[in-house]
Amino acid sequence: MEQKYIQQIAGKLNLTTKQVTNIHQLQSEGSTIPFMARYRKEVTGNLDEVVIGNVVEEIQYFNELDKRKETVIKTIEEQGKMTPELKKRIEDCFSSTELEDIYLPYKPKRKTRATQAIEKGLEPLAKTIFEQKELNVEEEAAKFITEQVKDSKEALQGARDIIAEWISEHEQARAKVRQLFSEEGILSSKVLSTKKDEEEAQKYRDYFEFSEPLSQSPSHRILAIRRGEKEGFLMMDISIDKQLAVEELERIFVKASNAASTEVKKAIEDCYGRLLKSSIENEFRLLAKNKADEEAIHVFTENLRQLLLASPLGSKKILALDPGYRTGCKVVCLDAQGNLLYNTAIYPHPPQNQWQESVGEIKYLVNKYDIEAIGVGNGTAGRETEQLVRSIDFGKHVSIFQVNESGASIYSASEVAREEFPDHDVTVRGAVSIGRRLLDPLSELVKIDPKSIGVGQYQHDVNQIKLKQALDRVVESAVNFVGVDVNTASKHLLQYVSGISSTLANNIVQYRLQNGPFKSREELKKVPLMGPKSFEQCAGFLRIPGAENPLDNSSVHPERYNLVEQMAKDVQASLEELIKKTELRKQINKKKYINETVGEFTIEDILKELEKPGRDPRAQIEEFQFDATIKSIEDVKPGMTVPGIVTNITNFGAFVDIGVKQDGLVHVSQLANRYVSDPNEVVKLNQKVTVTVTEVDVARKRIALTMKGEGGQRTEARGQKSEVGGQKSDKKAFNKKPEPLNPFQSKLMELRKKFND
Repeated sequence: MEQKYIQQIAGKLNLTTKQVTNIHQLQSEGSTIPFMARYRKEVTGNLDEVVIGNVVEEIQYFNELDKRKETVIKTIEEQGKMTPELKKRIEDCFSSTELEDIYLPYKPKRKTRATQAIEKGLEPLAKTIFEQKELNVEEEAAKFITEQVKDSKEALQGARDIIAEWISEHEQARAKVRQLFSEEGILSSKVLSTKKDEEEAQKYRDYFEFSEPLSQSPSHRILAIRRGEKEGFLMMDISIDKQLAVEELERIFVKASNAASTEVKKAIEDCYGRLLKSSIENEFRLLAKNKADEEAIHVFTENLRQLLLASPLGSKKILALDPGYRTGCKVVCLDAQGNLLYNTAIYPHPPQNQWQESVGEIKYLVNKYDIEAIGVGNGTAGRETEQLVRSIDFGKHVSIFQVNESGASIYSASEVAREEFPDHDVTVRGAVSIGRRLLDPLSELVKIDPKSIGVGQYQHDVNQIKLKQALDRVVESAVNFVGVDVNTASKHLLQYVSGISSTLANNIVQYRLQNGPFKSREELKKVPLMGPKSFEQCAGFLRIPGAENPLDNSSVHPERYNLVEQMAKDVQASLEELIKKTELRKQINKKKYINETVGEFTIEDILKELEKPGRDPRAQIEEFQFDATIKSIEDVKPGMTVPGIVTNITNFGAFVDIGVKQDGLVHVSQLANRYVSDPNEVVKLNQKVTVTVTEVDVARKRIALTMKGEGGQRTEARGQKSEVGGQKSDKKAFNKKPEPLNPFQSKLMELRKKFND
């Protein structure tokens, strides 16, 4: 990569050129973002995954820009219009927008009014008028009357068409109009009169007659209006004051006050209305869409990260229930590794009402399989089924959890599920997924398309390629942050480990089946396709519990084993003793081991890992119970203070499950007793919170909540910044100004409905 791009990236991201150069070098050598962040801290300057990811994105941008430059240069050269000055301008630009503006006059065109006028021989007339010297334009135009041009009026019109196109392709003109759109642009929408009374259109009624400055429009609003337009209910427009735009263009192009300049003014007005407005508006529609996509994808990825890193129950024997009414509740019993031991169905709810029989069956299964915890899906009949389980006296403590089952049906019908359970139907597979999510959310959720997990905002409206790239990066980050037991991990989990492809993941599983559990990390090198680079990238993230070398069950990379062994030798201890005894680790002189390739960051990471090798960085799971007096929305009353679980976070607030079928909305302005720009500052996914009901709309099935007051303050104190690999990452603030609430919070309810739709 050229040095000028390195400098540009460094300046934009406030990094040194050395950091950017090193990241580019590591990436070109095949290093992944998690590997760079964890095992090359000295090289990157201890940058976290977020920043390294930003550098990688910038590198990709400039690589694509270079490819586009090659196309532009080749096209202009083929036209014979390339000059040394023009080529230098193209080579020196850093913006794709600037590049396209430079290229626009040379870009092959479809037939336009201007090209037709040029074909009629009117370009010399256009040049004469554009010079704006004193002349009789009618007489000048008369010189161009031919068989194709019937009179001077037609000649002048053709000349103005040519001038209008020149202006529309002029860099300064485009830059000025672009600036006006950026500073003065108004986003507006209105309903199509023929659709106004349709029931489906009512979800967009806030946007039937709507306008606001584009710069103040949050992502969810832009995406909602665009969806309304796509569905044929709304018309969206981005505009500026026409007169202001025309006046600014006149300042650039009008050089005199005569008959010729009057023609130029007419051309300017035509240019703005016919060419420039639509061109720049399309640019800003795309920019607004991209910005909204970026923010929506950020919301989605942050929610997904939190869900993937949710607290695992760990190795416990599980009974899981997928609740239902008419079709019954599917029951599965799993061992501590998540293997299916038994499945059946019970029918405690209407129409069968086999309550006592169901109680007896669950109690029997808990005793037979020595069940330690029960997971109940939170879908249809979830609360009633949880109530059933909690009513049973098992004679011992059995933990009971409600489990978010979003996406379980997608998994149960997937090829992955069919491969795992070829002899069971979708209902059994779904129940197994619920149980395994309780054991280890990360291991189970990687099998499901992230878009199906239900933690996004307008996920079907954003750029799907960018969304997939972002979600894959988050999954990869979470998997490598936690680490993977190579002897129990599925191939679906392994393929997200740094340096492991889907083919290599399958080879690891096959090797394990044929040769038994891996006994050391070194043995990984025997797996087909496990080359030196793949081993370097993945080894530190794979764990081997019970390995002869205790470091094989830690995040210490094999390339640093000799270093740790030297540390143990220097304090006259074995590796096992060094790990067990804090006093031995305190004797280590860190500076002694620093050299050209090993710095203080690496030494600190190693010593930290030796304290608790192989520890799971995720928080411990907490038991939770909804308010037993609330079972449906009819039971919810304003003023109630109840416990809840955060189920989704958007940039306009957080949705909280309080134990009824409809999640309530805590608007961003109601999250805390202070201004909140980003809900993630206050709440996290699956966090247990205390909320107060402020409004209930039973007919429309909507609940408004607040976390202001003492409960909100307690919750806020627990909310922490998201961390990856132990490093805090700054998150983008979205809603700069929270939307005001009306007395009945109808606006909040509309946002909730649009989000669900």
